[in-house]
Amino acid sequence: MTSPPPFHQFDNQDDPLALTLGLPHSSWTTMPGPPPQQIAIPPVASFQSQPPYGLVPTPPYLPEYSSQMENPNLAFNQDTAGPSSRSRQGRRARSKTRGDGKSETIPPPYPWAQNRRSMIHSLEYLLSKGITKISGEVKCKRCDKQYEMEYDLVEKFREIALYISRNKSSMHTRAPSEWMNPTLPDCEMCDQSNCVRPVLTKKRVINWLFLLLGKMLGCCKLSELKYFCKHTENHRTGAKDRVLYLTYLGLCKQLDPSGPFDIDL
Repeated sequence: MTSPPPFHQFDNQDDPLALTLGLPHSSWTTMPGPPPQQIAIPPVASFQSQPPYGLVPTPPYLPEYSSQMENPNLAFNQDTAGPSSRSRQGRRARSKTRGDGKSETIPPPYPWAQNRRSMIHSLEYLLSKGITKISGEVKCKRCDKQYEMEYDLVEKFREIALYISRNKSSMHTRAPSEWMNPTLPDCEMCDQSNCVRPVLTKKRVINWLFLLLGKMLGCCKLSELKYFCKHTENHRTGAKDRVLYLTYLGLCKQLDPSGPFDIDL
């Protein structure tokens, strides 16, 4: 076997790089380099590319009631992601100093209500507990029969949220006529139309979520709407269309804090 020629026989023997590599100059200068690496840059998401409110798929909810649903008072005293114990203590301390002498906390009148006056649980919390139907007592003006109705939580709230999202700018902080004079449900007993009203008794047990989903908040008296605004720290002076507007947006804000329900006064 013949040995390779010494380095000095190469034409590029004075090239230090060629001497280091042990390859001819023509060899390393013509060798192709590695192909440039292609880096995929994801497109930047913009706010305008997001689907409009109400068209985003709703989060999954439990199809069956959990074991806690057998005793709603155990499961619905507070949100799972509620405030810390220190803030709750401060809130209870503030409630004791109210001028009317009444406590801000009450036993939850409904599984979807919190233990604070005029407060309901968020949509995310309710769906996580498998609550998808909201019921309430109604009474027919024609046959005088009283019975229970129920609404689909997600379907009805999506209708209201989409309506507010599209029409809020033209409302000018006033409730529209369809909120002020709502079309009432038809009676299931006598088949008469536009004749069923919600049963309203004491203010602290008003079924706010049921009235919202049925678009029957306009059936409340002005004093009852002011009661809601008082205990949710909303502005409560003015005509009924103003206070009713605040009640609609206040309840929607409780259901979906990230929705388009900020009150601009």
